[in-house]
Order: sequence, then structure tokens, then C-alpha cells
Amino acid sequence: MDPLSEVISLLKPRSYAFRSLDAGGDWALAFPPGPGIRCYAIVDGACRLERAGAPELRLSAGDVVLLSDGKPFVLAGGSVVEPVPAVAFLSATASGHLATLNGGGDLLGFGGYFAFQSTHAGLLMDALPDIALVNDPGAGLRLRNAIEGLMTELRDPLPGGALIAEHLAQSLLVQALRLHLAPAMDRAATWLSGLSDPRISPAMTAMHAEPGNRWTLVDLARIAGMSRSAFAARFNAVVGQPALSYLTQWRMTLAAERLTTTRTTLAALAVSLGYESEGALSTAFKRQYGQSPRAYVARGAPGV
Repeated sequence: MDPLSEVISLLKPRSYAFRSLDAGGDWALAFPPGPGIRCYAIVDGACRLERAGAPELRLSAGDVVLLSDGKPFVLAGGSVVEPVPAVAFLSATASGHLATLNGGGDLLGFGGYFAFQSTHAGLLMDALPDIALVNDPGAGLRLRNAIEGLMTELRDPLPGGALIAEHLAQSLLVQALRLHLAPAMDRAATWLSGLSDPRISPAMTAMHAEPGNRWTLVDLARIAGMSRSAFAARFNAVVGQPALSYLTQWRMTLAAERLTTTRTTLAALAVSLGYESEGALSTAFKRQYGQSPRAYVARGAPGV
């Protein structure tokens, strides 16, 4: 499984909801703070996205915007008016259906959110910019088609619809993240950036495929087709941390997840993650999470 698929599977998207919006005249919807990733695609017309302390963002047909910082924001069109609480307004329309505001006619769009049940959601959220605007017509169309497919399943469910909708939601999330991985996007140094780098991505994929392997910089540099020093410098620049530090972080993420979702023993876990003993694993785990594996489990896997 590739690294992005592994992380999405690990995070277990807990809930999602998507609706269409047909708005007209002077209108504004105020969205409250909230966790997860929010995604909006404009099909026709235009609107403004307003956030406190940030420049106003103009959205038009073909644009797709992702928000991941959980801060409140306002979507608006026409002249400035008092915003309507978005949750109250949208919850009156079933997920997958069309919500009409002020009679509609000026803006048509799709939007919704993903929330995660895993305590490791920060692994993804910290790698995303607060806001990402994609105005590539081809990429935007693919994402809008994915949203429409999910909305159709939510709107007109057939037998097995819940399972299909869950898979479509995960597919939509992956497609949205792929937009962030597009070469033209301006990204900070994170593990997501590494996935779009042709030299670094193969090395990251190898680490994810075999986290228990005794990887060395020489091994990873060979996979990347680079010298040891050049690979080390490039990985650090693109991902934002040394390659072996990234490997340790991923191993500890896997350890925390398996300790809280399976009945694996520390001894078995140590072997599967490339540690010589329970003690070595426990030391690395405590360095990452500030407590021993047993304490982590006993305290209910606090958020990380």
C-alpha cells in the first residue's frame, strides 16, 4: 500500500456530509470552527471566502478550495449582509441534496467536510496548508464528479449504499489530497510534499512497505538513485526532517495504532517494527509520546 493510502486508512474518516448550494442575491453563510477537512467546489457563478485576519478569497466556476485549519469562515455573494448560521441552514437539507438560499440563481456549488476518528489526525492536518485553492479546470472537474457521485449515493441510497458511500467518501478525500500533491502547488516541507518528489517518493514508499526493515541512509539513497549525502539533504529539504527521523515517527504512529486497536504484544510489535527488544521500542515510543506504551494504552490513547 502506498504511503497516502496507508495514512488515509489509519485515520479512519469518521463522518462526512456533502450538499449542493444554489444561492442568489445578497447572501452569506457563516461556518463555525470545526475539525477535519472542508472541501468546496464552484460549478457556476462566483462567491467570496472570508476569514478573520486573512485576505478575502474570490472563488469562481471551476475553483476548488480545501480548508484544514478548523477556523471559522464565511462564504458570501453579492453585497455584504449579515451571515446566516451555515449549520442551521444546511442541516435542514438532507446530505446529498440541494439547499437553496434566497431563491438561488447566482451561484451553484458543492461542498462538505471530512472528520476523523483517529487520534493521529494531526499527521495529515499538520501536513496541509490552512487553505489551498486549486483552479486547474481538469483537476477541478474530476473532483466535482467525485463529489456528485457521493452525493448521488447519499441522495438515492440502494442496498449496500452505506458501504459504497463510505468508499466514495474515501476516494473523494484521496482525490482532494492529490490536488494538493499536484506539481504546481506551492507546499511547505512535509511528508505530503515528499510523495510528489520523484526521488523521495520511492524511498518513502519503501519505508512504508517494510517499516520493520533495518533501513539505512545508504539503502534509501540507493532506492532514490542518489548518493547518500545528496539524498539526506534532499529528503530533509522536501519533507522537513531527516529520513531516519521520519521512519521512526512512522513506526511510532504504527505502534500507537496497533497497541490501541489490536491485541499484539510489545515483543511482537518490536520485531515487526525493526526493534531488537521491547525496551528499545519503549524508549523510542516514550521519546515520541512522552509516556511508555503501557501508560499510553492505560490512559486511553490521548490525542497526539
